[in-house]
Amino acid sequence: MRFSVTFGAVGAGRDPRGLAELARMAEDCGWDGVFLEDYLVYQGDLAEPAYDPWICLAAMASATSTIRLGTTVTPVPRRHPWQLAAETVALDHLSGGRLILGVGLGDPSDPFLTSSPRELAEKLDESLEIIDALWTGEAVQHQGRHYRLDGAQLTARPVQRPRIPIWVGGNLLNPAVRRRILRWDGSCAYKGSTGAAEQITPDDVRRLHADREAALSRSGEGDRVGGAGGFEVKVSGGEPGAFAEAGAAWWGRWIAPGPLADAREILRAGPPDR
Repeated sequence: MRFSVTFGAVGAGRDPRGLAELARMAEDCGWDGVFLEDYLVYQGDLAEPAYDPWICLAAMASATSTIRLGTTVTPVPRRHPWQLAAETVALDHLSGGRLILGVGLGDPSDPFLTSSPRELAEKLDESLEIIDALWTGEAVQHQGRHYRLDGAQLTARPVQRPRIPIWVGGNLLNPAVRRRILRWDGSCAYKGSTGAAEQITPDDVRRLHADREAALSRSGEGDRVGGAGGFEVKVSGGEPGAFAEAGAAWWGRWIAPGPLADAREILRAGPPDR
């Protein structure tokens, strides 16, 4: 099992320079991954400045050498899919192939997301298809409800093969979210509503792996199943050992916005089993 921390790029000391220092400390203290929440306005709160996570991740990649980096999660419908495809390729090269792209619909409090949940879901699924296709370096033909590409092409490809891992966030109990998870490369989902979250259990992880195997067995029927060569489940809370036995690949800890001293204390303590 690997261990990670998640920050919001918000508040004093959580600017690109400060997050680069925290990422380097996490690497030095034995953590395996550092993830950023992706907000322009942090949870609808204008009291603290929020920083673009992709600029922060670039600074973090330059300050580290082994730790995995990524977002949990990027609200994909807030961005043009071709822009996100190009930026993730650049960051994958900058980090030497250490990027993980966590994706979701976005926070309902985000003032820059004005579409209905149904439209956001459509845009997310369509964008992921486009991003995956653009990462191949081949010309892309796409005629969808929200996006159209007629032979568009990005010649730069990710370092990672066959692609940058895509982890899906959202409510694990939502059937559409669960289907999306099974189509791609991993889960960083929560369970229940954001206002009444439930603890994911080892049995949830086992069922997710079983559903993934079933989806793979049906892939010959025409259902697209992610082909990145692996399927990783990231959880938080609970007993890491029990989750590892159930097949979870990552255990994560969220570090709330607050004094930098608190964040540094958590990082220095290291992962729970080390």
